Amino acid sequence: MQPITIGTKGIANIKADESQLAVTVGSGSLPVFATPMMSALMEKAACKAIESFLEDDETTVGTVLNITHDAATPKGMEVTAEAEITGVSGREISFNVTAYDEAGQIGSGTHKRFMVNEKRFLEKASKRGDK
Repeated sequence: MQPITIGTKGIANIKADESQLAVTVGSGSLPVFATPMMSALMEKAACKAIESFLEDDETTVGTVLNITHDAATPKGMEVTAEAEITGVSGREISFNVTAYDEAGQIGSGTHKRFMVNEKRFLEKASKRGDK
C-alpha cells in the first residue's frame, strides 16, 4: 500500500434509467432512483478515490455504510456521487460520501472500506462456500 492522502476525492456518475429505479430493483414501489443504487454509486466513488494508492494485488471491500437518502430523483436525471477520504487507520479507510442529482443534494453519510490482498480474500471466501 502506498501512503494515502487525506482529502483525495473520487466521483462516479449514473443516469437514473429504468434499471436504477426503486420499483425495478425491489426497494420500493415508486419509479424514482433507488436507495440501493445510490449506495452502490457512493461505494463506486470511494473505490475511485482509493484506487491510485493500491498495489497490484490489493483491493478494498466495503465494511460500513451509514447514509441518508433525503430527496427523490426522477427517472432520466443524472446522479453523481462523491467520496472524500477522511481517515486511515491501518488498513481501514474512512470516507465522507455525498450524492446529488441535477437539482441538488439527495443523500450523504460516511463509509468505511478495508484494504485486502485480493487472492487471500477470495481464498477465504471460497472456503466459506465449502461448508
